Amino acid sequence: MRIIAGDLKGRKLASPKDEKVRPTSDKVKEAIFSMIADSYYDEVVIDLFAGTGNLGIEAISRGAKHCYFGDKSKDSLILIKDNINTCKVQDKSTIIAGDYEMVLKRIPVKAQIIFLDPPYKDGLMVSCIQRINDFDLLTEDGYIIAEHSLQEKLPETIGKYQIIKEKRYGKIAVSIYG
Repeated sequence: MRIIAGDLKGRKLASPKDEKVRPTSDKVKEAIFSMIADSYYDEVVIDLFAGTGNLGIEAISRGAKHCYFGDKSKDSLILIKDNINTCKVQDKSTIIAGDYEMVLKRIPVKAQIIFLDPPYKDGLMVSCIQRINDFDLLTEDGYIIAEHSLQEKLPETIGKYQIIKEKRYGKIAVSIYG
């Protein structure tokens, strides 16, 4: 796993030792960043269910001014911290431990991009997007990037957000809400 573009291009990130964390592949990551172009440049992003911090650090590398990383797994929190330290982006990073609802409650600003990649089997995506809506955490022209299993069919509309783009990559789907 590596950073694929920007100031940190080529940096290797620590990967999980087991299958509990499923990092976003380079192919899917590149596709996600192509779909959202530079809409995150000099903006705040959130990497929820961050796992390794892969997506948030990629956004920082490409010009995001700050990323809030959230996860409840102690192993993931250690990986995220290690990867932030390896990339020397501590000044652009905030790690928040806890389940997604606790993390969202503790983020003090609206974000331009919110990356969501919850465990596929847990069925958290819809309730997570609903909580983002309830807490009004997305900027007016921001995007929610929802990575999910192809079997999980997401509704066209959740709260005030609508799917504006959807792509498939093997067994993975990426739905973008705005």
